[in-house]
Amino acid sequence: MEEKYTHAIEEQRKLLEKISGMTAEEAKRLLMQSLENEAKHEAARTIRRVEEETKENSDKIARNIIASAIQRYSAEYVAEKTVSLVNLPNDEMKGRIIGREGRNIRTIEQLTGVDLIIDDTPEAILISAFDPTRREVARIALERLISDGRIHPARIEEVVEKVRQEIDVSIREAGEQATFDIGTHRVNPEVVKLLGRLKFRTSFDQNVLQHSLEVAFFCGMMASELGLNVKSAKRAGLLHDIGKAVDHEVEGSHAVIGADLAKKYGEVEEIVHAIAAHHDDVKAQTVLAVLVQAADALSAARPGARREMLVTYVKHLQDIEEIANSFPGVSKSYAVQAGREVRIIVESRDVSDDDSVVLAKDVAKKIEESLSYPGQIKVTVIRETRAVEFAK
Repeated sequence: MEEKYTHAIEEQRKLLEKISGMTAEEAKRLLMQSLENEAKHEAARTIRRVEEETKENSDKIARNIIASAIQRYSAEYVAEKTVSLVNLPNDEMKGRIIGREGRNIRTIEQLTGVDLIIDDTPEAILISAFDPTRREVARIALERLISDGRIHPARIEEVVEKVRQEIDVSIREAGEQATFDIGTHRVNPEVVKLLGRLKFRTSFDQNVLQHSLEVAFFCGMMASELGLNVKSAKRAGLLHDIGKAVDHEVEGSHAVIGADLAKKYGEVEEIVHAIAAHHDDVKAQTVLAVLVQAADALSAARPGARREMLVTYVKHLQDIEEIANSFPGVSKSYAVQAGREVRIIVESRDVSDDDSVVLAKDVAKKIEESLSYPGQIKVTVIRETRAVEFAK
């Protein structure tokens, strides 16, 4: 009976294979593939449902997300720009700048507080100084003396004094423009000057005044989302790095120096604390202090804020596009926004709406595993169907 039973099953299997035109193994593989696709679609539908529910609840959790996001560690600045280059019309000008028994170069160095480096570099002089304002005064004065041709101690003194006055005006105007752009009023004139001095300060080739403006705008946007005082947030963001205007003259962290200056010139305690805490020299005790930390990290970490080698930058963008193109169904991909976003165009006949959700998740995951980058990279999958016809 067992043999008849086994034989009957075998006959039935052969009959089914004959009718279907495929072997049992092929049928199993087809069934597994069908189940796998069904599971993927079910997963995609679940993902979309969860995302829609999250969007509906996003207003409730946005305050917590923004307050706790992007508190990244920012390393101490180690590559400051401390040298300026002045081009000369010819090498004979070096002798005229040095002067008889070195009196001209000595006068320039004494009046401006910089070091002039005259070496074998053809048709160039280096100006070295930790104070960027002094370096700028010396650079402009030297260029004017070279252009004028009259180089002697009395003329040097006259030109340096005139340039110093112009730089002071430029610094004050830069500080006033910054406070105007942010909409911050009743700022102590000394604080305005400190802000203006940041115009000549760089950190990893990122201009510190521009960085302060960015931090102010970031603080304002996040404060608006949190329902906080936007003007106070912008003010704290703008002033958070004023210690860098004098940190080469005063010992200590620029955050603590900046807080002392803010307190000295009449800023309220909340602003002073936010400045002191933005690099964790003091533990953050207020939401405003956390906002300044987050905005500072945002401005410093965004792609393009601090200089990368061109080759490294281009290779980074190529790697992003190669990862996106490695997935089936992808027609084209473009790394945009300085590498902060990758836009993927897929073939509509190969990739469904549900598959697009899964593809975006898979690409994002592979980028996270394969690349190292500051901030985040947005993955956008674009799927469209076109029907084209011509009326003749």
